[in-house]
Amino acid sequence: MMKHSVNKIKNGLVLALGLSTGIAMAQNTPLKFQLDWRFEGPAALFLVPETKGYYKAEKLDVTVDAGNGSGGTVTRVASGSYDMGFADLASLMEFAANNPDAPNKPVAIMMVYNNTPASVMALKKSGIKTPADLNGKKLGAPVFDAGRRAFPIFAKANNISNVTWTAMDPTLRETMLVRGDLDAITGFTFTSLLNIESRGVKAADVVVLQYPDYGVKLYGNAIIASPKILKENPEAVRAFLRAFSRGMKDVLANPAEAIQSVKARDGIIDVDLEIRRLKLCLDTVVNSPDARSEGFGQVNGPRLSLMASQVSDAFNTKTRVNADLLWNASFLPSAKELNVLSKK
Repeated sequence: MMKHSVNKIKNGLVLALGLSTGIAMAQNTPLKFQLDWRFEGPAALFLVPETKGYYKAEKLDVTVDAGNGSGGTVTRVASGSYDMGFADLASLMEFAANNPDAPNKPVAIMMVYNNTPASVMALKKSGIKTPADLNGKKLGAPVFDAGRRAFPIFAKANNISNVTWTAMDPTLRETMLVRGDLDAITGFTFTSLLNIESRGVKAADVVVLQYPDYGVKLYGNAIIASPKILKENPEAVRAFLRAFSRGMKDVLANPAEAIQSVKARDGIIDVDLEIRRLKLCLDTVVNSPDARSEGFGQVNGPRLSLMASQVSDAFNTKTRVNADLLWNASFLPSAKELNVLSKK
């Protein structure tokens, strides 16, 4: 009789423990997040909060997946495959303006790359030194490259004409430039410049014409979210942005340590190369003068409206981009939590 009672108590404890564990697990809201690109240096911005448990501390169970371009990220968030993502704002604008009747158009909720990372890059031996030297030249980039898509804005700002384009797989872009098949390429500076170096060209022998330095003040990548999750679970969205901002402080403080979170997801990365890529990203588009002026995570209204107009014209969208429908700052963390950028 005594043995039966003891077993009953044990079973009750096991059941109670199981229930409490189940309740605890149920409190962690699952959230699927799509990056814009592969697990390279900048992915640390989203992987550090995962590694350090910041998402879990906010009762979130976040899955961070690699991407293959901002256009794909926007489409997957719009389809409901992902709750949130990281994408070029111009790609988000283009999707919204070309799909006015789409039922689940994503919106941007936090600016991360305050300036577009897009550049035109050429080898010094080509003789290209300024945007004017691009007239009549042969440029190359994948068709979905953000720099290529926004090139009409860059061209208009710098009176460039008569450019011919060659499309290729992303893995061939820098190779074709180094081989002499192209006069110049477009791409994210922190991606293409280091890829050119890895193909045997010194950085000092590369001309980099960064869009923001030549009159193109486009915003870059932002965190986007589906209207569905914004409506159904706004607290989970706010929790994600809090955890992300907390992780951003760590990444800015120690980029080298942050890369370990990327290596954990892709063990074959070149750690030293990815540390340089991350630092270049942070210095040029995250902790930039514009970002420090406007505030991390935020945007300037007139600048956003100008970008919307420029994208409408350059991308020849079906309808005009309405910036007011694509930006929602109401989920941002407090000013104290957003104070992550150090003065330079």
